[in-house]
Amino acid sequence: MLPETFPGIKFNEKGICNFCQSFKGSANLEDKKTRFRKKFEELVKQYKGKSTYDALMSYSGGKDSTYTLALLKENYGLNILAVTMDNGFLPDQTIKNIQSISERLNIDQILFKPRFETLKKIFATCSKENIYPPTTLTRASTICTSCMAVVKFSSLRMALEKDIPFIVFGWSPGQIPIASSIMKNNPQILKMMQQSLYEPLHKLAGDAIHPYFLEEKHFEGSYFFPYNISPLAFFDYNEEEIYKKIDKLGWKLPDKIDANTSNCLLNSFANVTHRNKHGFHPYAFEMAKLVREGYMKRSTALGKLEQDEDSSTIELIKEKLELL
Repeated sequence: MLPETFPGIKFNEKGICNFCQSFKGSANLEDKKTRFRKKFEELVKQYKGKSTYDALMSYSGGKDSTYTLALLKENYGLNILAVTMDNGFLPDQTIKNIQSISERLNIDQILFKPRFETLKKIFATCSKENIYPPTTLTRASTICTSCMAVVKFSSLRMALEKDIPFIVFGWSPGQIPIASSIMKNNPQILKMMQQSLYEPLHKLAGDAIHPYFLEEKHFEGSYFFPYNISPLAFFDYNEEEIYKKIDKLGWKLPDKIDANTSNCLLNSFANVTHRNKHGFHPYAFEMAKLVREGYMKRSTALGKLEQDEDSSTIELIKEKLELL
């Protein structure tokens, strides 16, 4: 799955890459998943009902986050605040999905839309320049890394200020290691992480990004720092079953998006610019991990990476970012 152009890749005499060589097998993975499910359920017992909301769901409106939202609501009865960031490139159907699913599951939902001029400046620059360390390029495009920085830290800020114990993400098992699927946020580490993202974005957009990140008062105050939880890393993950479940909830796939997203038009443009600059697909690592761990057939994963993005979508993005 991973090409020779992928950073840090090495092959042995049999042509097997270092990532596959380090995989410890399905039995080891299942054991970890069992342990992390148990840990999650213990945390639910400890914190459920202690705050106004049990969890803040970073809700993209895509298939995985929709499935995760339903899982937490229906299986664990959590009181959830779903928060969506509209980056200016969410299809109308994604907005409809977010609204209808939130109503169907009877949860509170906030649609957060940062000023577009700020995002436009960031996305346009990220399509041309690498503003972060090279290690970030293995997991996501520079455009997506910037978008997710705003999502993650604005979600964290809201969770801190509302005293919410869990921030939940709909990452697939290919996007996050199981060891990182339940993480208690540490203010000192977070401060360093935020700085590595905030500084490059501040150089581009100035103080306009300030509301999307934590302030000194958050680090020095008496806030309870929540857990980041990615349930799909330790629950069963099957795309076919996920689509069946969310279809029953009334979720519909938006038009003109690429094969590696189910909610965002910008993703197509991010994929193209990443491949052109770096010689590999930004979703290659995720797809390879899903294949390696038995969640997806290799032919299916290759099909996702090889499918061309919709040309009209690319032109729409370029026009909106004033790159034509």
